[in-house]
Amino acid sequence: MLSPAQIRRRRVLLWTVGIAVVLAAGLVGALIANAINSPSSPKTTTSAGVSSCNVTAVAGQELPSVVTILAGSGTSGGVGSGEIIRSDGYILTNNHVILPAVTGGELRVVFDDGSRATATITGRDPLTDLAVIRVGGKSGLRSIPVGDSSNLRIGQAVVALGAPLGLSSTVTSGIVSALGRTVHVPGEASQSALLIDAVQTDAAINPGNSGGALVDCSGHLVGVPTAGASIPSSSGEASGGSIGLGFAIPVNLATKVADEIIATGTATHAFIGVQAEPLSAIATRQGGEAKGLRVTAVVAGGPAESAGLRVGDIITSIDGQAAVSTDQLMAVTLTKRAGDRVEVGYERSGSQATATITLAARP
Repeated sequence: MLSPAQIRRRRVLLWTVGIAVVLAAGLVGALIANAINSPSSPKTTTSAGVSSCNVTAVAGQELPSVVTILAGSGTSGGVGSGEIIRSDGYILTNNHVILPAVTGGELRVVFDDGSRATATITGRDPLTDLAVIRVGGKSGLRSIPVGDSSNLRIGQAVVALGAPLGLSSTVTSGIVSALGRTVHVPGEASQSALLIDAVQTDAAINPGNSGGALVDCSGHLVGVPTAGASIPSSSGEASGGSIGLGFAIPVNLATKVADEIIATGTATHAFIGVQAEPLSAIATRQGGEAKGLRVTAVVAGGPAESAGLRVGDIITSIDGQAAVSTDQLMAVTLTKRAGDRVEVGYERSGSQATATITLAARP
């Protein structure tokens, strides 16, 4: 978990600086917005000593594993990207990419060689904006090799593969420009999805890149491009072009969710049973300054109540890190499982205490 300073520095408050987050999926007739270290490695080094990718080699290796996804229902539809994660036809993508096909629409996949196949939805997780689909009747599919997003470093070269604006097999390159971003993107039913520990990159991420592959110089999947930043026009609408600020879901979280979806058809998340408001927000309204999270509601019989938390308590730390944002509570529910324990420091009537919360399954 990030330190308080990192959270304050890295939280993406894009609207406040005149930038909007847009989901990187291209729609037909509509726009979703506001939302190698081996000898054979294609890794190279520039004369300045900066690591960079042999993009041609990476593209040749991994484009066969990247697909274009066409999702439609009635007169509306969309286009996005995905990657084959299992040779028996399972494809990882974003939930918002397949959303037009959820209520009985059509879902088709276009492969790098131009062939097409019909796909079905295996399962999806609106909270993390991830989904898995599956194609049948295709043999010899090449699955993309999976890397480890915890090994990523700022400045590391990466390559984005996908179908921006529906242009299949498009390749862009850049670097990891930041790590540990927290990005809210539009979800379903007026809810937001949260990109936890998102990878920020300057590799061009445009509408249609959503669900595609962000790979390292060895061609290993390290992230799932999901959203890009765009500067709003004078009318307040977000423009659709890349400004070199894109965000990808780290592969360690993406494959964790995908594996569960493939195994069970759904993704489960942990449940704390508490609602809170940042003291900073309260203090700002009152013209002061404060830190922590004030508990505004506790679910009866839930994990937080069982651990002793009450309405009015001030949460001061979560898993050993200073509590500064409710995003930290949401991150716990999305990255941990039922049965995991979370230590929460809190203050009540001027006294400090600690509660160990045993998470439950989200209802």
